[in-house]
Order: sequence, then C-alpha cells, then structure tokens
Amino acid sequence: MRTPRTAGLVTVLGLLAGLGCTAVPSGDSGASSPPPERVELPVTPAETEARDPSRTWIIMLGTGTPGAEPGRFGPATAVVAGGTAYLVDAGPGVVRRAAAGAIVSGLTALQPQNLRIAFFTHLHSDHTLGYPDLILSPWVLGRAAPLQTFGPPGLREMTDSLLDAFSEDIRVRVEGPEQLRRDLLVVEPQEISPGVVYEDEAIRVEAFAVPHGTWEYAFGYKLTTNDRTIVISGDTGPFDELAEIARGADVLVHEAYGASGLREREAPTQQYHGTFHTSAVKVGQIAAEAGVGMVILTHQLHLSGDTDVEMVEQVRLSFDGEVFYGRDLDVF
Repeated sequence: MRTPRTAGLVTVLGLLAGLGCTAVPSGDSGASSPPPERVELPVTPAETEARDPSRTWIIMLGTGTPGAEPGRFGPATAVVAGGTAYLVDAGPGVVRRAAAGAIVSGLTALQPQNLRIAFFTHLHSDHTLGYPDLILSPWVLGRAAPLQTFGPPGLREMTDSLLDAFSEDIRVRVEGPEQLRRDLLVVEPQEISPGVVYEDEAIRVEAFAVPHGTWEYAFGYKLTTNDRTIVISGDTGPFDELAEIARGADVLVHEAYGASGLREREAPTQQYHGTFHTSAVKVGQIAAEAGVGMVILTHQLHLSGDTDVEMVEQVRLSFDGEVFYGRDLDVF
C-alpha cells in the first residue's frame, strides 16, 4: 500500500539544512554579499511515522527521462529489504536522491555510505550517468564494502573506463590530506544473462530480457522478498511475455508513454517510441493479464498533452487494481 504523503514545496536551502549542509555564498571572505537566491523545487517532506524494517519498501529515487526536468531526476528505483538498498538503474543525481530518500523514508539503507548493490537495465546514458557518482561519492562518504553492480555486457568496460577517467581524483584523495583508503574503492561488475543474478538472505533477483529498440541487451528485473514480489520493467517496447513473468506479482513498476499523445507526433517519433517504449494502455493490458496487485508508472513520457491523470486512466482501461503515477521520492 502506498505511504501517504503531504504535498508541498521545500526550498533548496531547507533541503540542504535537512541533509546537514550549509550554503556558503560565493565571493571574498571579507566582502559582504547579498543572501543567495532562494529557488524552490518540489520535494516530498519527510514522513513522521517509523518504517517497519521487516517490510519491503519501494522508493522512487528518480522517475525522469532524458529531458532535463528539475523536479524529476534520472531513472533510479530502490527496493529496501532486510536493511539493504538494492538499486535498479543509476540516473543523474542518484546519490543525492538516495540521501533525500533516506530522509523522506527514514530508511538508513539509503544513506550514501550504505549504497553497495545496483542493477542496470541497459546502458543508455540517462540510466547510467549516475554510475560514477555511485562509485565515487559513497566511497568519499565512508562506504566500507565493495560496490557490486550487475548489468548487460559492456558494464565491465564502462566500469574500468570510469575508474580510469577519475584516476587523478582518486590519486589525490588517497595520497593527499584526505588519506582515503584505496582498498575500499572496489567495484565488482558482473555482466549478466537472463535468470537468477543475485540472491542473499533478504532478496532474490531475476533478470529477464526485454526488447528495447536496437539495444542488443536490455533487461527487466523481478525482485522477490519474504513479503513482496516486485517486477521492474526497465525500458521496453511492447512485450506480451511480461504478463507471464509478472504473474501474481504484488507490484509492477513499468515505464510508459501517453498513448493519445503519440498519435499526434510525426511518423518517425511514433516509430521510435513505439519500438523503444510501451504505452500506458498496453501497460494496463499487461497488468490485467498478469493479475498484479499494483501498478506504478515511471520514466513517463508526455509526448503531446497527456496529463498524469490521463496516463493513469489509460492504464485503468484494462486494469482495475491500484495505479499510481510515480513521482520522485514516492514511497510504496
């Protein structure tokens, strides 16, 4: 069941204060400067009730697309079970969004130094631009365990290239006054194929291949805990087999575009999105056939006029269960 939240606007300075940060105005230390401009962004306020640590929680860290929308960070979904956060994708801003998610949800597993397991659906830039952030920022902030990552072929080369790209930063942090431990900056990338790719006492993670346009390798994930089965579609074109994969799942987290809006776009755009992505109408059909308990829309593409309400209604044309239009920092 979705956790209630109160809508509102929190200033950037307020969020910084909540994260234990101080805004410092630029300029010479002795010169007087006007106070920094207060820019408001939509941020979900912190919840007051404690989270049951025995439950599995879904936190929408980022629901955005390649569009640079200030209120929607890059694609990233966290599943927290057994005191561990399992990330699916790492779009732009993922570590700071996880820090905000820790405040909103009260789950310490989302604190940056605790981020140590991530799964990538595919290697599109909007899903991986937060990968160097995930590698380096938690290390700087005290991560004491290797970062384990799982994803399609190419992930190992990407990991090695990122570590090489930041080699001078790493050297300075290790050899300079910070004296960070180089042995704690360990990344263990595993290139996967369909099947069970990870299992521990809290969770079992299965990967399944999805059609995402011309990508040779793209995956969705099925995460099973002691109290929930969660299927995350990843980026995918229409995929009838997903109904069998998700059969009886408690939650289906699925990307979607507005079906009405697509029809108003040029033919090449229709061809692209119709191949790489799935309409909200089709999501509803899949959810109904699978008999899932809840649908959460993410990575929503508003191609031409479809509102959030309309996209939810398009899912409900076929599916009569709970449907939510996912927003950053929603907790389910």
